[in-house]
Amino acid sequence: MAVLCAFAMTGFAYSDMHEEEYETVIGLEVHAQLLTKTKLFCADKTEFGAEPNTHISPVTLAYPGTLPVLNKQAVRLAVKMGLACHSEIETWNYFARKNYFYPDLPKGYQISQHTTPICKGGFISILLPSGEKKIQLNRIHLEEDAGKSIHDRDDEFTCLDFNRAGVPLIEIVTEPCLNSADEAVAFLTNLRRILRYLAVCDGNMEEGSLRCDANVSIRKRGEIMLGTKVEIKNLNSIRNVKRAIESEEIRMKELAEKGEPILQQTRSFDAFNGNTFSMRSKEEANDYRYFPDPDLPPFEVTPGELKIISESIPALPEQLIDRYTKEFNLSRYDAEVITDDKETADYFEALIQLTASYKAAANWMLGPVKSYLNENSISILEFPLKPAVMASLITLVEDGRVHFSTASSKIFPELTAGNGSDPLELATRLNLIQTGDESQILEWVRQAMDKMPDKVIEYKKGKKGLLGLFVGEVKKISRGKADPHLTNQLLIQELDDKISTRQ
Repeated sequence: MAVLCAFAMTGFAYSDMHEEEYETVIGLEVHAQLLTKTKLFCADKTEFGAEPNTHISPVTLAYPGTLPVLNKQAVRLAVKMGLACHSEIETWNYFARKNYFYPDLPKGYQISQHTTPICKGGFISILLPSGEKKIQLNRIHLEEDAGKSIHDRDDEFTCLDFNRAGVPLIEIVTEPCLNSADEAVAFLTNLRRILRYLAVCDGNMEEGSLRCDANVSIRKRGEIMLGTKVEIKNLNSIRNVKRAIESEEIRMKELAEKGEPILQQTRSFDAFNGNTFSMRSKEEANDYRYFPDPDLPPFEVTPGELKIISESIPALPEQLIDRYTKEFNLSRYDAEVITDDKETADYFEALIQLTASYKAAANWMLGPVKSYLNENSISILEFPLKPAVMASLITLVEDGRVHFSTASSKIFPELTAGNGSDPLELATRLNLIQTGDESQILEWVRQAMDKMPDKVIEYKKGKKGLLGLFVGEVKKISRGKADPHLTNQLLIQELDDKISTRQ
């Protein structure tokens, strides 16, 4: 047994050492569907969930004689994303044909960008346990989406749905500068949040409006040259991005350990068994035979348009987090939760315009409000209380007229149920306004002490922590109407008097 344990320990030590020998290098390619009402080169709708082949036209179906016309809103959204990511905007631009066969694009080619992506460079910051890391972007370019091949509808034929064909996308391409699955998760999480804040993309991975390809390679630590990369295609959730990268890291390191070559491939991820599998050998860029699209004239983004787009960019999550932590003294965690989606951040922004009790406002948002939204499976957009009502409720508590527990357990449910719209009027009607009448509170304090004479003795012996028990009893007797601060003062005074009298 001792020998087996020693062998097992040696094996683990070797495995750990082997893990440290290699460095993982990851580059991501993220396709984000732009929030336009129509497709990139025609007026067909882009809505998700329609019956197959109902959002199509002669342009989508590439009928002879049809010509594409550029959607200006798609260009504006791409520029907006580039400016938010600190990219250089290519103001004079054109589209290219990517001549790789797409069975679900009737034209037989894709219209994309090659030598002149609309956004060059830039970065998106992520926060790691070790600190901030800027993930460098190679480019952001515009292109059209392909349709959808359906293989399980018919036993003999592949069915094609062209609703998605021609839908506008931006492809966000990072440099190979991520080094773990966790970094990829952090990047995608922040990227999706930025896309949503800008109203560039809804970020819905389940519906395919945000899709990720991961280029993964390994190399020995200290080496400069990149190893042979494998591209994992069409990852449809952040969780699966993490699982796929981790699976591929293990596979590559096992091949390297055996001295077997790592082949350049396009792979897919089986979410059921957690492994990647080969689809085909990876194409090189020259296999796509790019050339300028002769049917689409070059387009220009003017300085005036750049200015208008720049001024439309709202405060982004990191800016809000920085402000909330520095100006309002919120914890970074609280600030991150509040800014997780733009709608919640917008509600909080409206709320703090009406109250200076910033910490209290955050506590309400992260406590009762969040619980209500979760229990009712709704978003903040469906929350029944306007910021002005919440501000009045917060003021009621902060002014000491109602205790927080009373406000959250009795007044808040009545307001959300529609049984009133004025927190003060409701608190008065329900007889919940706290009293500062010293003689009344003193009477309640003495009643609480008389009910627990044994606890009074224990308090006398030094168990000062029992003060909270007495406070709770006063709260129960007064039905929450006793002012907590005055209750504490009178309890300490009475208990100390009682002790000194007995001594």
